[in-house]
Amino acid sequence: MLADTLETPGLWRRMACWIYEGILLFGVVFLAGYLFGTLSQTRYALDNRHALQAFLFVVLGIYFVWFWAHGQTLAMKTWNIRVVDRNGNKITQQRALLRYVLSWVWFLPSLLVVAYFKLPMGEATVICLGWVAIWATLSRFHPGRQFLHDAMAGTRLIHSAPMSR
Repeated sequence: MLADTLETPGLWRRMACWIYEGILLFGVVFLAGYLFGTLSQTRYALDNRHALQAFLFVVLGIYFVWFWAHGQTLAMKTWNIRVVDRNGNKITQQRALLRYVLSWVWFLPSLLVVAYFKLPMGEATVICLGWVAIWATLSRFHPGRQFLHDAMAGTRLIHSAPMSR
């Protein structure tokens, strides 16, 4: 496929897919957290929290890398979006891993600010949502209308017609 012929989905559709992905990830995080708590015999919520965070980072990485290397997550299938490399080919697991690590820019800067200033939950929410809005809006300035983490990872999101069953 030629990169010029690949249609980029609109920002609203990509953000709707992003929100739906978050809803689906609730189940993945719940099961992974339950598994971690059971295996580590954690009795109190704050015990082992850094180990739990690292475990969830790895679990989410496995989830995204596996699905992206196969083209799409469940949310992406629902919204007819596919992740490909710059030439329109399937991405490798290494590129999917790079995309996963770079995608944390959606959250990391705002979370670092919140942690540094020890902001209360209300202000933290506003800062995190504000950063997500800024990060998403920056895609309007990219020539291919791609998110910056996609541009840095050498990937792009494209419209994907539903596959026949």
